[in-house]
Amino acid sequence: MMHALEITVQHCPEVLERLLRVTRHRGFTVTQMQVRINDDASMAVDLWVEAERAIELLSTQLDKLIDVTHCKVLSAIPLNKVANG
Repeated sequence: MMHALEITVQHCPEVLERLLRVTRHRGFTVTQMQVRINDDASMAVDLWVEAERAIELLSTQLDKLIDVTHCKVLSAIPLNKVANG
């Protein structure tokens, strides 16, 4: 399944590394990532991942990170739909 996550984090140098490390350790592959700085100096990270595992395994762990203020699962698309177009 392909999953889209919307994550809001505090703006600090190591936060992206932490997000990617947790994602890798939970068995998800990052397919796309978009980062932007918000007006309040926080960062918004849109993360697209793929795996056959339940997305809750990742989203609950990301939510526990100290720099993460918000983590929301936006969508899920079966991998066969992605492969077939």
